[in-house]
Amino acid sequence: MLKKIGVGFFIIVAAALIWYLFIKPSDYIINFKVVTTPGTVTQSLKSWNYDVPDSEIIAQDGLNKVVQQRHFSDSVVNYTYEAKMINDSVTQVSVGVKDLDHSVINRLTAPFKNTLFRKRSTENVETFFEILREHLDQINIEVTGLDQTRSTYVAYVPLKGLQVEKARGMMQYYGYIGDVLLKNNVELNGPPIIEVTDWDTETDSIAYNFCFPIIRSENLPISKDIKYKRLFQKEAIHAVYNGNYITSDRAWYALLEYAERNNLEVEPKPVEIFYNNPNMGGNELDWKADIYLPLKQDSPLE
Repeated sequence: MLKKIGVGFFIIVAAALIWYLFIKPSDYIINFKVVTTPGTVTQSLKSWNYDVPDSEIIAQDGLNKVVQQRHFSDSVVNYTYEAKMINDSVTQVSVGVKDLDHSVINRLTAPFKNTLFRKRSTENVETFFEILREHLDQINIEVTGLDQTRSTYVAYVPLKGLQVEKARGMMQYYGYIGDVLLKNNVELNGPPIIEVTDWDTETDSIAYNFCFPIIRSENLPISKDIKYKRLFQKEAIHAVYNGNYITSDRAWYALLEYAERNNLEVEPKPVEIFYNNPNMGGNELDWKADIYLPLKQDSPLE
């Protein structure tokens, strides 16, 4: 009997050791918490990655998981960032670190010694955490709940690009559309609007219309670039965003999380209304945008 128990215990220990040394996804895990959404964490990571030498994003799984691969002189290391909301405001981030060249030795030493691998891993994650925290200090998002988008006739220019290029597109066409409308005595009917028509969350690319609300008339100017249509009122979840318009998409992720918590089905086609001209500069925390995420028509209202 004792022999059987001993054999069973040996098998369990051996299996656990094999899993730890050769199967476990990460050599070392670092955790931290932050007051934001998982989407903001992963978007901030990808933005930071552009400034990190010898680094690339090699994989993404939805909005919550991103793998960053970094090349050092002595090794290639994968950092797998997984973000999960643990309540309505706090996200826990787990960073699994794996050295592709020295995995086994790191698993044997990292839990017990402050090795170069462990020290470098901790410093790199801490650097990202500080950059993320600085970013969050520069924006403010308040989800207010259910609301409606406005109905208005608009002059618009259809554009495509990455999410981070949206503000650049606005700045490029802000003066052009405004000048054409002004020269032709077209009456404006509110601040500019972004209507997202397609959002690819895997590539962070969007198609969108940059719109100027106008009073419809019979003598609208003809232009190869400017088109006209009506935006119709829609039921939506609403948020107020303050900060640089380059990162107004952070509110999109807050609205997606709100929808999930409240069992609301949404169309991933945000609508944004901007009250400040980015070309004029100023304190970015004073910039304001109303952000809407439309509900699917059959989504229940509460």
